[in-house]
Amino acid sequence: MQLKGRKIILGITGSIAAYKAAYLTRLLVREGAEVKVIMTPLGKEFITPVTLATLSRNTVLCDFFNYDDGSWNSHVDLGIWADLLLVAPASANTMAKMANGICDNLLLTTYLSCRCPVMIAPAMDLDMFGHPATLHNMNVLLERGNIIIDPASGELASGLSGKGRMEEPENIINKLVSFFAAAGTGEVSAGETGRRTGMNSMKVLVTAGPTHEPIDPVRFIGNHSSGKMGYAIAAELAGRGAEVVLVTGPVALELEHPRVKVVKVSSAAEMHNECTRWFPECDACIMAAAVADYRPLHTPAKKIKRSGASYSIEMEPTVDILAELGKVKKKGQILAGFALETDNELENAKKKLHNKNLDFIVLNSLKEEGAGFHADTNKVTIINPDGSAVDFALKGKSEVAVDIVNHLSGLLK
Repeated sequence: MQLKGRKIILGITGSIAAYKAAYLTRLLVREGAEVKVIMTPLGKEFITPVTLATLSRNTVLCDFFNYDDGSWNSHVDLGIWADLLLVAPASANTMAKMANGICDNLLLTTYLSCRCPVMIAPAMDLDMFGHPATLHNMNVLLERGNIIIDPASGELASGLSGKGRMEEPENIINKLVSFFAAAGTGEVSAGETGRRTGMNSMKVLVTAGPTHEPIDPVRFIGNHSSGKMGYAIAAELAGRGAEVVLVTGPVALELEHPRVKVVKVSSAAEMHNECTRWFPECDACIMAAAVADYRPLHTPAKKIKRSGASYSIEMEPTVDILAELGKVKKKGQILAGFALETDNELENAKKKLHNKNLDFIVLNSLKEEGAGFHADTNKVTIINPDGSAVDFALKGKSEVAVDIVNHLSGLLK
């Protein structure tokens, strides 16, 4: 029961994702939290208060007054009572009102009254989520110390596919557990202001995906990296309030977040140029990209035609971006890398850690089922310069990102 004794207000707004709130409520209670649910008027159109009252074991609050006896649901008392206000799902409409101080329902008045941290899990169609007004409102909320739980990508209620799905309840629970664990060590403040500290003032460079090294105008040498791990790390950092520069190789992913600047590159040389450009102004860098070690020495201007004979490509090393950053790292900067190994995993990772002047390295192995390229899961070991290592179980890449960012946050602190 990892949330035992925690007092949590769950705010539910008018979104089709409100159906997930039933399972989320059940998980919160199962983890030991005391849950009070506040629903907006439109939220009641998607899921009934009776369902949530049964699961939360508390009366669901919807209105300022109980009209049968005139008793008052005090938003002031609620704001003092809670350890955390979690708005999930959070519609574009509710986030707009939160950003502008509009309080025309009980949830919004409670938001303006609460002294505790606030987490927001957006849920809406992809075009609504990507609209400049929504992105602006999210940025306002982040700057005021609210924590955004980045939505996932996938099939939406509209039938379209894209970013806007409310994060799955299990992942939200993991974020709450990590948040309270960090608050217990002083990494974040769970005091009267409700602001999340520790990452708000940080700027972090993250790399993701493969690089493509051209053979000719239509062919390239690359690898199987999907970019999922790097993108998950960037999203987790942004959700904690950090400003992120994400330098990404060619991937089929998108990350739209007001605190994430996405820089798209193709080759190792391009990634090197962008990393050396941004690293000096960053507090930390996590190199999750799978950068090619070699590239063709000569690249013809025209397509190589099939001749029936064998064809050889002479290769030359690409620049070692991680080693170059390790050489120019300033005091106080944190530099981390990844090691994907197929043999002598621990030994090779430790060599890379020391040879490239890293503050920690994340090891994963292609021998582990469910780890490595393309998978939605990963199993990692975080290794420190003193040789100490922490093994983590197989879990979703968004959860692995939480572990990695927790480690980084401890070093930055």
